[in-house]
Amino acid sequence: MKISLTQTHQWVKEELARCVSFWLNNGMDAVHGGVYTCLDRKGEVFSTDKSVWMQGRCAWTFARLCAQYGIKEEWMRAAESCLQFMEDHCINRELGGRMYFTVTKDGKPLRQRRYNFSEGFYAMANAEYYGLTGKQEHLDRARRAYNLIWDLNHGLIADPTGMGPKTIAATRTGRALADPMIYLNLTATLRRVDPDWADTYNQRAKQCVSDIFTYHRKPDMHCTLESVGPSGEFMDEFTAGRVVNPGHVIECSWFLMEEAERLHDNQLMEDTLSMYRDAIEAGWDKEYGGLLYFLDCLGKPPEAYEHDMKLWWPHNEGMIASLMAYRHTGDGYYLRWFNKLLAYCQTYFSDPEYGEWYGYLRRDGKPTEPPCKGSTFKGPFHLPRMLMMLDSMLEELTKEKEQA
Repeated sequence: MKISLTQTHQWVKEELARCVSFWLNNGMDAVHGGVYTCLDRKGEVFSTDKSVWMQGRCAWTFARLCAQYGIKEEWMRAAESCLQFMEDHCINRELGGRMYFTVTKDGKPLRQRRYNFSEGFYAMANAEYYGLTGKQEHLDRARRAYNLIWDLNHGLIADPTGMGPKTIAATRTGRALADPMIYLNLTATLRRVDPDWADTYNQRAKQCVSDIFTYHRKPDMHCTLESVGPSGEFMDEFTAGRVVNPGHVIECSWFLMEEAERLHDNQLMEDTLSMYRDAIEAGWDKEYGGLLYFLDCLGKPPEAYEHDMKLWWPHNEGMIASLMAYRHTGDGYYLRWFNKLLAYCQTYFSDPEYGEWYGYLRRDGKPTEPPCKGSTFKGPFHLPRMLMMLDSMLEELTKEKEQA
């Protein structure tokens, strides 16, 4: 059955309302502040440990909701609660302002990781909140974290935590796609609210784009690699060097599409669309549908046990990227992929009875048992971000259709 963009738009609005209500009703911690994200299907908390990534992502989401739809008191309270919880409990001030990865319900440190994504989501959240309120201290926090990440990623400072890379650098070192792609998206968020630093944001975005295409994109192999050697070498002798994460590449593609549109750079757009096409064609499970989590670019067995599972977030990113590509090109190829992903997600991920999406499906589309709606890595971020972005793009596309 063919679904119109108008019908899809209505579903998006209803799904967003269900998603937001799910987290407000079940996740917010009225005692200690912040958000719980380990929630089962019905929204019951099954672990009170708190993900620092999710404090920042939740704060960004509710600040963004206010920016896009108008301020609501409950949304502001949620954003402010997560921002304050991070400020009070999630920063290791004794070790250079690096942030923890997980803390207890009342904010006691549990785990520090070498990655700086906690700092990235903290910066995003503070920047979005600054754009909403104009409170300078939040822009200052965002800028400090933004610069810290840049310095760490480029070896300009030693990691204050003393944590080294995953592997012994003298034996093997390289580059990770996550570093430039996430920083590119972070840059777009800060640039939107902080025009005074536009030159810095533009220069760093240019470097991120260059790093992605110079080192990770392999057009001759029709893939974009997660890990490469220092000069972009294909490290084919071990599994990590052959990994493709289709969802990650597709997410990266819409970050790049936004940059190409901002720059009116047709070549960058075409290169990015090629990246998207390679990832979605390779990642789609031709037997059961949905996007596979990991692939080996040479068709060898992936190391990760979860490689053939279906996770919520690659499908979120796929729907954003597909609709963005269709909006830019008008090419039905991208609309067909959007509708294909939409049908799969409505059938397998969406749960209108309780709201939110299942996070983790087996390859055949059945939820893992017992099913969950949130975890250390899943909270109010990918799904509401997708729904907000689809809402805006569908509004634009349906108006264009009406005026045609």
